[in-house]
Amino acid sequence: MCHQVKAQGCAIAVSVSSSRRCPAAHMPLLCASMAKAMRLYWGYIALAALIVAWSQQWSLPTVVALSAAVSAYAGFQVPVWCGAVNRDGKTYCRNNAYGVLMGCRNRQHRWQKLKLIVLRSKAGDLSRAVFPTAKEKFNATLAVGGLLSAIAAVIVPAVSGG
Repeated sequence: MCHQVKAQGCAIAVSVSSSRRCPAAHMPLLCASMAKAMRLYWGYIALAALIVAWSQQWSLPTVVALSAAVSAYAGFQVPVWCGAVNRDGKTYCRNNAYGVLMGCRNRQHRWQKLKLIVLRSKAGDLSRAVFPTAKEKFNATLAVGGLLSAIAAVIVPAVSGG
């Protein structure tokens, strides 16, 4: 016998008898994985909304808010590799990190990536450390695109008089 219980918007199956398997017993796992995916990748939904906002000419505050959200997501929350230079000076950290501008759990790596952007010694070192893979390069493009979108959303109406 299987009863459906509603908890926080997810249908949760509760098995009353231990002798029978509930056919919907996978629902809590499905809801948990969907919530995790939304928490990790919400910025891509904001990007899609930003594209729609520009194409449908939504209001200025909406475009600016979506642009800021996409930039903040790409800079500080998107799941990427750390990419900071290791102590040997030749290899790069491959720990998980959040955001193109942030490092992994090592405090030194967090400051190192931000310091590389401010105090550039070589452009090659900066690009290898901050953007070690194509995923990081794509997310950096999202961050810059979001900032340019926010700037354009403010300047275009001011210049065109609208």
